Amino acid sequence: MKEYIENGIEFAEYIRLIDELLQQGKTTGPVQSEEMFGYAKLNRQRMKRLGNTVELNESLLETVRAIDKKIIWLVITEGWCGDAAQNLPVIEKIAHENSNIRTVYLLRDENLDLMDRFLTNGARSIPKLISLDAETLEVLGTWGPRPAAAMDYFLEMRSQGLEKPEMMERLQRWYINDKERSIQKEFEQLLNRWAGDRSKKAVAKLSPTLVG
Repeated sequence: MKEYIENGIEFAEYIRLIDELLQQGKTTGPVQSEEMFGYAKLNRQRMKRLGNTVELNESLLETVRAIDKKIIWLVITEGWCGDAAQNLPVIEKIAHENSNIRTVYLLRDENLDLMDRFLTNGARSIPKLISLDAETLEVLGTWGPRPAAAMDYFLEMRSQGLEKPEMMERLQRWYINDKERSIQKEFEQLLNRWAGDRSKKAVAKLSPTLVG
């Protein structure tokens, strides 16, 4: 894992990369098209909005601030990804509350060897967060690509044979209605487990998309 940490970038650099590419009419990854550029532009706007509006609940704040174990979050993502746009601002805000948590961002299509070690139902789904013990680099667990309730909704839509644009639109509405509640609840559970229950909170039963 050391090489991935060394080759990764901080969140601010990730945002600068996206913005620079957008100015060139591009996005991250090898596939460049008007459609992909459109996704990237829209998702950058969502990230800006969420970066300004996300508020963490008090229970999650208490949990994250109590952590005294150094953790690294490797986050695999791409600029065009809608789920990344919805979830990364929340993840970054959580990490920002405790200097013991460091986030490192990697582009999926430049790190397929790592991505293929952390597939979701056999797919290269992103964002994918890999939580590591900062001292030993042991994998503590993973999260992604979306909250469990959103994943269930996605799988339901796919089983109904809906087209991708319709699925994306409905999933966006789900995120708007959820107001970041699901991801905050899941990360409170995971932080307790990844940090060895330092905050002395009870760990609720983990959902199927939570591993660790």
